Amino acid sequence: MDSKKTLALLQEVKNGTLSPEKAVLKLRTSPYEDLGYAKVDLHRELRQGVPEVIYGSGKTPEQIMGIASAMRKNGVGTILITRLSTEAAEIVEKAIPLDYDEVSRLGIAGRKAEITSSGIIVVASAGTSDLPVAEEAARTAEALGNKVTRLYDVGVAGLHRLLSKLDVILKARVIVAVAGMEGALASVIGGLADCPVIAVPTSIGYGANFGGVSALLSMLNSCASGVSVVNIDNGFGAGFLASRINHLGDKE
Repeated sequence: MDSKKTLALLQEVKNGTLSPEKAVLKLRTSPYEDLGYAKVDLHRELRQGVPEVIYGSGKTPEQIMGIASAMRKNGVGTILITRLSTEAAEIVEKAIPLDYDEVSRLGIAGRKAEITSSGIIVVASAGTSDLPVAEEAARTAEALGNKVTRLYDVGVAGLHRLLSKLDVILKARVIVAVAGMEGALASVIGGLADCPVIAVPTSIGYGANFGGVSALLSMLNSCASGVSVVNIDNGFGAGFLASRINHLGDKE
């Protein structure tokens, strides 16, 4: 149950059209819907401000459709589906309107999210090979109501590319820095920006990159203050956290 439905329920109690006992029953029975293979968390938006996000990898198209249908039935307007394969997306979109992006493997079911924050999130990637993770972060942030500016292929091997966009960096409320190899981009941006920087190590790189571990360790050991790090290839987590930070700026 989202905040609008909860307010409507409370208004019914206030108006006397619904008894407190029946209202309590509705609240007690609405926290989740048990589909057998999944318990859909219908109170997530009420608790956290954002509905449950469907992790598509490992789920069948039928399971994804079942979860999304339960969410739509309960008033969720924008449903985010991450790590969704092209094959699964083709099946899902036959039953549910779906905006699918092959690069990020991210699908959005339902209406396009409105911009709900005045701040700007900048998503910067070191190289073109990092685009799948960067786009996952960018599209996640957009689906959560944020304005996003993309700076792609601005890695430290050609530092002038990043420095030419310094005006964009200085306008950001939060920056997501996506890099593989040695992961140096996050430290450089952290030394230039006056806002929080969320570093995302990617599994892009040669053998000694160890599937992103070298970039992860470099980012964790950054000497630039204000840099935090999410898990390897976790563009979704970075985009979600960036949205939280961006919206906090408006609350303040």
